[in-house]
Amino acid sequence: MTDAIRRDQRADAHVRLEAWSVWFATTQALHGVSLDLARGAVTALIGPSGCGKSTLLRSINRLDDGQAGLRVEGRILLDELDVRDSTVDPASLRRRVGMVFQRSNPFRRSILENVVYGPRLHGLASGDALEAVAERALRRAALWEEVKDRLAEPATRLSGGQQQRLCIARALANDPDVLLLDEPASALDPGATQRIEELLYDLRGDVTIVIVTHNLQQAARVSDHTAFLLDGRLVEVDATRRLFTSPRDPRTEAYITGRFG
Repeated sequence: MTDAIRRDQRADAHVRLEAWSVWFATTQALHGVSLDLARGAVTALIGPSGCGKSTLLRSINRLDDGQAGLRVEGRILLDELDVRDSTVDPASLRRRVGMVFQRSNPFRRSILENVVYGPRLHGLASGDALEAVAERALRRAALWEEVKDRLAEPATRLSGGQQQRLCIARALANDPDVLLLDEPASALDPGATQRIEELLYDLRGDVTIVIVTHNLQQAARVSDHTAFLLDGRLVEVDATRRLFTSPRDPRTEAYITGRFG
């Protein structure tokens, strides 16, 4: 990464990992990762299976809390908030830092109830205002026109791609600062994948997005910055186009050209 890009990212880093290490019992999953995630940008995390991508992602909103043998070192800052500080309520943190998983996981409730669950739980809206929150979130997730006449139907009646966008809408309904996505399109067909990618493109600028993906073409299409991890270590991070066309580390070049992984 050039010095100019490094200065720009640090000046507007929304999430900052500082020498972040994670152990599960005696197994170290991440080794001193320092990484700035730019505000309003899409950052892709790439690397072979088991390299620590999902562990890094889950660390940001503390979804790894309670895992047996968990031990961490370093800091993760959301703006100036240390997310691991003992005063931070994990539930409140997860409102600010939403998460979408590899497989869609809609609640066994109506489409509307899926979207308003979080705002109601966190006291962000109530009564008739919840419907307005739901419409805005569904519009942001590019789903409103498809479901506006079906809001009372069970969410499980939606197609797989629609269910995944519903899960994104559910996260967006909490008006998060950061959205984490762990392989959000890996179980979808090409058409549904394209819609998810278009959605991520439209959300940039409004939300800071971090996406884990094994699909290098997807990373190249949707992200502004890409970070390559290997064996729990950050090898290289740069503007996506530069990393894919002129990687500085030979291990990055070997991975993106398919020589391993």
